[in-house]
Amino acid sequence: MIVCFGLSWPVSIYKSYTSRTAKGKSLFFEVFIWLGYVFGIIRKCVEMSSGRTFGWLFYLVLAFYIINITEVTIDIMLFFRNVKLDKAAVQNE
Repeated sequence: MIVCFGLSWPVSIYKSYTSRTAKGKSLFFEVFIWLGYVFGIIRKCVEMSSGRTFGWLFYLVLAFYIINITEVTIDIMLFFRNVKLDKAAVQNE
């Protein structure tokens, strides 16, 4: 699941960047996804503090969480840029 999400965010970022509009995007949805990644990262950090030894899969999952939260953050920033562009387009009409 996390790999599929990670592959889909670049598509969303590309669409947000090229469309130059926030129409059809949900900030509410993206913030909840972002929070899910935050809690996933926190969980992995808590596991790391337990003193156990972890294999490569643990660190791979942590890396995917970090990559995904970065992608969602970029998409959220583009959302705010696109809201500004939408407001400017309305003022210019």
